Amino acid sequence: MVEKGDLVIIPRKEYEEFLSFRLKKTREVELTPAQKKALKEARKNLARGKFLTIHELKRKLGIESGR
Repeated sequence: MVEKGDLVIIPRKEYEEFLSFRLKKTREVELTPAQKKALKEARKNLARGKFLTIHELKRKLGIESGR
């Protein structure tokens, strides 16, 4: 009945929590014109490769990474 890799066993409580989370309607957030502009610019920068990783940001700010 169950093909290889198709069966997942989890406790009922976790399954019910998953179902309730999945069935909740996600509310869309309306962006302001300024937020839309900032998002558009951020997407352009990301596509161009103009961004910092969290590690680069921490290094530039002089924050220890905790490792």
